[in-house]
Amino acid sequence: MKAVVIKEYGNADVLNYEDVEKPVPNAGEVLVKVHVAAVNPVDWKIRDGMGEMLGLKLPVILGCEIAGTIETVGGKIENFKSGDAVFGFISLQRNGGYAEYAIAKIDEIVLKPENLNYENAAAIAVGALTSWQAILSLGNLTSGQKILIHGASGGVGSMAVQLAKAKGAYVIGTASGKNEEFVKSLGADEFVDYKKEKFEDVVKEVDVVFDTIGGETQERSFRVLKKGGFLVTAVQPPSEDSAKKFGVKAAMVSVQPNAKQLAEIAKLAEKGRLKTHVETVLPFSEVKKAHELSESGRTRGKIVLAI
Repeated sequence: MKAVVIKEYGNADVLNYEDVEKPVPNAGEVLVKVHVAAVNPVDWKIRDGMGEMLGLKLPVILGCEIAGTIETVGGKIENFKSGDAVFGFISLQRNGGYAEYAIAKIDEIVLKPENLNYENAAAIAVGALTSWQAILSLGNLTSGQKILIHGASGGVGSMAVQLAKAKGAYVIGTASGKNEEFVKSLGADEFVDYKKEKFEDVVKEVDVVFDTIGGETQERSFRVLKKGGFLVTAVQPPSEDSAKKFGVKAAMVSVQPNAKQLAEIAKLAEKGRLKTHVETVLPFSEVKKAHELSESGRTRGKIVLAI
């Protein structure tokens, strides 16, 4: 089968589109014929060298977010069958999704809603699971609360806006002005153009801050939380000293596969309450271009690779 493989860490030039051995599922696993794999920042961060920190063994097939059809079912599986259309978030400890076929454990995938095409299904899992685990599991966001979401037009932030609205929260999103209409179309109640004004000058007393930016944005965010509020971040560990100083809680989310949460996310997508925005679709052979686009930070929606 064809796959995108890295045999050393480095820039986009280390990405190789080549023939590799087709994997075989074990008990509790399925072999997915990949139709589409999404590109995420973690992919090029792993390629750059983070993979070594994570203990990945070279060669590595990148890609953790896929949509496709089940080709083969391993033993001890009852809820999936060959031909099922699925999507999910898979582990790179086996083989990733930048390939014609990928292995998935049954707790990493769910059935694809019929109203979603493969491109859009492939773009859901990472952003939605990260957001769910950040604002609902860690942040305990409830109906009627107020949340500030940084990077609200991005792949993770845009999912967070929609999940927060589905929960019944009041949502404030930050992004550049060109994305205001897009962020409001997702359901945001207020929008802050970070290029024109400081969010802390116009936002006060929020229950939860979801940080997808880091740096000074994260540090300034402590000021807008009410006492007992919660700052949750997807990008860098928050300051314990700052949390203590402002009388709030803080934590960093590390997204994990969760079939139960993914099934709830799929239901929201099926009802049209959770939408993705796929900006660029490229063939697997153009993976270098896909990574360069992702690294530029100038894309609003998701970049996906299609077989």
